[in-house]
Amino acid sequence: MEYSVQPLTDALKAAREKKALSQRAFSARIGVPQSRLSKIESGAVDLRASSLLAIARALDLDVMLVPRQLVPAVTSLINQAIGQPGRATAESEPIRPAYRLDDEDADA
Repeated sequence: MEYSVQPLTDALKAAREKKALSQRAFSARIGVPQSRLSKIESGAVDLRASSLLAIARALDLDVMLVPRQLVPAVTSLINQAIGQPGRATAESEPIRPAYRLDDEDADA
């Protein structure tokens, strides 16, 4: 069984960019070569759990496992906390989970 990690790596990249950190500056901060960070962000390498945790913590993020039935509630709380509406608008989209273990988004 294979799952796409692209939404997860996209979320990490967006968090890095929101902090206005270049790949070079951020890779120096976390002690990873810039070329490796580039591969992680592009989804070209299999991201180890320990690397994911280290990158997330350096971006002031936490990695959590959320029961699938609670994902809508967690997403709503996140949207409220950052001031985004619960529905997509022309200007913004609601935050989506960084990854899913099912194929619900395959049709989107």
